[in-house]
Amino acid sequence: MPGNTSTPDWWRGAAIYQVYLRSFADGNGDGTGDLAGLRSRLPYLADLGVDAIWLNPWYPSPMADGGYDVADYRSIEPVFGTLAEAEKLIEEAHDLGIRTIVDVVPNHASDQHAWFREALAAGPGSEARERFWFRPGAGDGPPNGWQSIFGGPAWTRVPDGEWYLHLFAPEQPDFNWNNPDVRQEFLDVLRFWFDRGVDGVRIDSAAVLVKDLDSVEESYTDHDGVHEIYREWRRVSDSYGGRILIGEVWLPDQERFANYLRPDELHTAFNFDFLSSAWEPAALRHSIDLTLATHVPIGAPATWVLSNHDVARPVTRYGRAVTSWDNADRRDGMPSDLELGRRRARAAALLAMALPGSVYVYQGEELGLNEVEDIPEELIDDPMWERSGHTVRGRDGCRVPLPWSGEEPPFGYSTGEPWLPQPAGWRGLTVEAQQADPDSMLCLYRSALRLRRELLGDGTLTWLPATDDVIAFRRDSGLVCVVNLGAEPVPFPVRGSALLASGPIDGDLLPSDTAVWILEAR
Repeated sequence: MPGNTSTPDWWRGAAIYQVYLRSFADGNGDGTGDLAGLRSRLPYLADLGVDAIWLNPWYPSPMADGGYDVADYRSIEPVFGTLAEAEKLIEEAHDLGIRTIVDVVPNHASDQHAWFREALAAGPGSEARERFWFRPGAGDGPPNGWQSIFGGPAWTRVPDGEWYLHLFAPEQPDFNWNNPDVRQEFLDVLRFWFDRGVDGVRIDSAAVLVKDLDSVEESYTDHDGVHEIYREWRRVSDSYGGRILIGEVWLPDQERFANYLRPDELHTAFNFDFLSSAWEPAALRHSIDLTLATHVPIGAPATWVLSNHDVARPVTRYGRAVTSWDNADRRDGMPSDLELGRRRARAAALLAMALPGSVYVYQGEELGLNEVEDIPEELIDDPMWERSGHTVRGRDGCRVPLPWSGEEPPFGYSTGEPWLPQPAGWRGLTVEAQQADPDSMLCLYRSALRLRRELLGDGTLTWLPATDDVIAFRRDSGLVCVVNLGAEPVPFPVRGSALLASGPIDGDLLPSDTAVWILEAR
């Protein structure tokens, strides 16, 4: 069985696979991924060797922001399937030893949510409007100068003259977390999904729930009041036993970040510092040290993430002249050497999986997919495109549907036309093509996840002496991970058996941009 669903602290060293449902697999031929497609591919995920799947929002939504504009937190978007199918998915995944984590979006809802429609109808000063941030304007303009994260003003005016706050798209009005109705509603939402067997919740934009509208400056990130919210959530998750809370927390201040992981708050949070690091030994070593120094004192496991549905794929990122990641500068169109990027992405995968804690794999990462940067402008779906005045192409390039089989699109993803076009060049990257190639990225991931379950996961790390261009450390089991980020081959720093390498090895020399796992001789 690929996972152990009876271990209460399973999450501390888990390998978790992110499913962007819309692009994973289409079961009914309409071009959009769905629950039927995912259920049919569960054996693939079991063979891959993951412990859990995390699904991006699957709720009813107008899809103004890829499902992060939620109209109903207790149902399933009809394009994806039904609530009964979701319950069946959870059950079937458990039968394969795979846990299920769902996305909850607490900062904002869809403008089609029943509460927001009620607020619009009720008018100024109503109790219904107190669930959101409605305010009169300042003169002829909005209440303040806050800007949306997606670009443009963070306020939209309604016909009666008031304005409402939306940190993201106008179709995503922000909840007012000072309102007791909002707090109670989300506690009930947690119970709803835990009652259906969900094993965990990933919290979108976890640090921005509490706002200070009296501030002249934009003041919505990491206010102390957010911690009492998560203490309430933790009491709910603890009452179910073994259910976890995972935060999407983008904070440069590691001390503030650690506050979210105190024993009575979230179980884990995404490690965006590691994801954002350049493919440089000093930067990666610093990020690893910083991460462990942040997590160890509070007893929380680190998380290691190379990509997700918001970030350019590693193969493309690592092939660029600038290999770090910055949400504010996506570097759309920057030239990339995909051969170099794929070699580095293979090495980065072994590095991330060897580190102590849990690891996340974004769908398609295990296939070595590259960012799709030539989606026709008329097909771009991400609201960033419109909100930026057609200057930021957005995140669609990492959300293109997966290639499963065949020589031409839709590559077994669907019998219809995919909602985003797939590159013809992916014919060599399909699951079918890679399963037959022992040197493929897919086979590397399968081997690494199997060894990781046996020898790695949660625990400690000991750095080994190495040159400046080399990262080398030993794990509790005796497995040693060595990554050569320099231009020249280097000798292994320890004696032992090479269990797995990201690329060909020349005797006892490790080539450039290559990682190896060694079981040290005792």
